[in-house]
Amino acid sequence: MNASTSGVELALDVPLNAVGSAAPPDSVKALVKEFTLALEAEMIEFRRDLHRHPEVSNEEFRTTQKVAERLEKAGLEPRLMPGATGLVCDIPGLDPGAPLLALRADLDALPVTDEKAVPYRSTVPGFCHACGHDVHTAGVLGAGLALAQLSKTHGLPTPVRLVFQPAEEKIAGAQYMMRHGVLKDVGRILALHCDPKIDVGRVGLKTGPLTSACDLVKLTVKAGAGAGAGAGAGDGTMPPNVVHAVAALTVGVPTVVSQRMPMGSGVSIVWGHVEANTGTESTGALTPETGFMQCTIRCIDERAWTLVEGLFRRAVENIAALHGVTPDLEYTRGIPPVVNEATSIALFRRAAEEALGKDGATYTEQSLGGEDFAWFVREVPGAMARLGVRTPGAERTLDLHQGLFDVDERAIGVAMRLLSAAALLN
Repeated sequence: MNASTSGVELALDVPLNAVGSAAPPDSVKALVKEFTLALEAEMIEFRRDLHRHPEVSNEEFRTTQKVAERLEKAGLEPRLMPGATGLVCDIPGLDPGAPLLALRADLDALPVTDEKAVPYRSTVPGFCHACGHDVHTAGVLGAGLALAQLSKTHGLPTPVRLVFQPAEEKIAGAQYMMRHGVLKDVGRILALHCDPKIDVGRVGLKTGPLTSACDLVKLTVKAGAGAGAGAGAGDGTMPPNVVHAVAALTVGVPTVVSQRMPMGSGVSIVWGHVEANTGTESTGALTPETGFMQCTIRCIDERAWTLVEGLFRRAVENIAALHGVTPDLEYTRGIPPVVNEATSIALFRRAAEEALGKDGATYTEQSLGGEDFAWFVREVPGAMARLGVRTPGAERTLDLHQGLFDVDERAIGVAMRLLSAAALLN
């Protein structure tokens, strides 16, 4: 059975009647729909404001304050994280002792230049929301405001915690918030992530691994004293050639690691920065003394993630030794895969049917992307769904992490309705 077929069956293996409470009365569902529709235009403008003023990881001060101000205006009591980036906000339910349903959004932008010709283009040179976190924030905020209104007027079946997380792109924000008790009393956590391959109005669902593990590597290689002289060592031998060593490491390390990993590990090593530099302008006669390299390592299999660091280190050491250079390796263990829990996916599917119609949910594949939401679902049951942001019939798919990335803003209303429905059904 292929992975796609297996994934579909897993996504459907929990009966709908095993998820949460009974369906809310039609009057309550109609009321929440009315609340979200009334908020949609405001949340689109809220997203555009964030898009104009992007803030990168751990610098989301304005973004955090804007979210906090809107929640306070609704009569809620947001609690800022100690560093003033990121916040949580609880919405009371009819049973104050019931476990909370957490809805998570990430706040940070990327160091990418905005290349779009739109009225809400980034005003900060070199930075923009190229991963859709502004959409995630507006969607969770809008859903939270609608649920808060319902809580005041009719009561909310399950208490809800809104989680606005900093530093997702630095793969550090989730653990930071967990250290400050964000999961205390939480029984389930849900999140959305923009997917430019799925049409707006639909969400992609998958039980089990959704993303990949992701590690970060910085590698410096040095040739040793006298290597930059461009002459022999005085004993008839030539000094180590850093350019050759860097080239060999660039090609050889991924090859060696992939050959030694178990079949089906899905390991991807991508060099994002490679250089060898003398430190001064050169005619080419001088051999660089130092080389510097950076890469990301991604694994679709968590067992492979436990093996890859040791294999990578040994490959670097062996290839460096062959070329007579000294490696200085900084290996940062990043994040495991996001593993979606079956009951949470069934909840998402039921919410999609309620909010988006019978064709609102579609199957999605595991990706090589990394997401620190993985840490949350290691601690409590939860799931991430892929939010369609592509305009149906569009000639071009705009990739994430690119300067031209943008969304069909109707996705914000979709996110609000989906998350509100999930909260009512949990």
